[in-house]
Amino acid sequence: MGSSKSDLRSTIYPEPVDHFNQLPDPVLLLIFNKIGDVKTLGRCCGVCRRFHSLVPQVDNVVVRVDCVISDDDDASSSSSSSSAAASSDKSRHPISSLFRLVFLGLVKPFQSLTQLISISSRRCTASSSLVDDDFEKYSVTHHSPTQVLKNFDEIKLLRIELPSGELGIDEGALLKWRADFGSTLDNCVILGASSVIQPVSIDDLVEEQCGNGSNSLGDGNGETDNGSIPESFYTNGGLKLRVVWTISSLIAASARHYLLQPIIAEHKKLASLVLTDVDGQGVLCMNREQLEELRVKPLSASSASKRTMVPALNMRLWYAPHLELPDGTVLKGATLVAIRPSEQPKREVGPDGNWVAAAFEEPYGTAARMLVKRRTYCLEMNSF
Repeated sequence: MGSSKSDLRSTIYPEPVDHFNQLPDPVLLLIFNKIGDVKTLGRCCGVCRRFHSLVPQVDNVVVRVDCVISDDDDASSSSSSSSAAASSDKSRHPISSLFRLVFLGLVKPFQSLTQLISISSRRCTASSSLVDDDFEKYSVTHHSPTQVLKNFDEIKLLRIELPSGELGIDEGALLKWRADFGSTLDNCVILGASSVIQPVSIDDLVEEQCGNGSNSLGDGNGETDNGSIPESFYTNGGLKLRVVWTISSLIAASARHYLLQPIIAEHKKLASLVLTDVDGQGVLCMNREQLEELRVKPLSASSASKRTMVPALNMRLWYAPHLELPDGTVLKGATLVAIRPSEQPKREVGPDGNWVAAAFEEPYGTAARMLVKRRTYCLEMNSF
């Protein structure tokens, strides 16, 4: 009789089935690769032993750096003071804050992979009731991407995002760059504008024209392409500004490349590496061939300045005092610079902009294609 009641109860109230746990390992790995984010993966490690064993096999990882501090900052300082010091360093020198990338977080003492978890001290204080009694005292610790990634064995695609771009620019100005590196610089493309005017509605445009008696989106300089760089390129500090843009972008790119050396050396299976920032200011890219080149060819680096040495360069420059894009955006003082080492064979830039325009997302890819149709100016720069 008791057995019958037990069978009846199991029929009415069947044992719950963990369907997720029934998924095969390849499917779980596919899900983890879609997640990508290293912090989330770190939390997954604490769910169960199975997840803990699978996460190190993920081959597509995204590392979002919480803050960047310089070597002069005290590693034991709080997250707020570290961020303030980083901001101060950045204002003094646009590249100095790249000296050390760090994660701010708490580390569980009993699991190595939980070092992947990065939580700001503010969030940790708010969620203190959720932390087990055997956790260590709350303290902010610093973990570089190299340390965070050491627990992954199969990384093929890696993307690292900085909290912001290194280069401070005037409000309303535009500066974007992309650099490809092997053991040294392969190419760099820079797009800048002294100001950006966003599209306006028809009503606003008519009202402004009636008030000013002119089209505010016109050139305003009366300059035409007569075979020489327009006068506006030099006036009001324009030449100095573009020189600063070019050199600063190259230094930022070479500093990022220098920081990646330990990661590239440790992860032999890497096929693609991207180091960018949430502002979209700069992107450093390395493909499989470039990564392998860096492993087998000695790196020319300056340990004092913490960046990869850049060889002598050939530069092509395009400039337009006024560039109106199809979506109505207007770039004032639009400047495009394509840079390659002097020792490399020339890489032609076709009328469609090809590799130069491909360096930027829209609408800036369109801006690059429009600029390369203008007159080209050639420049040279020695190594630095």
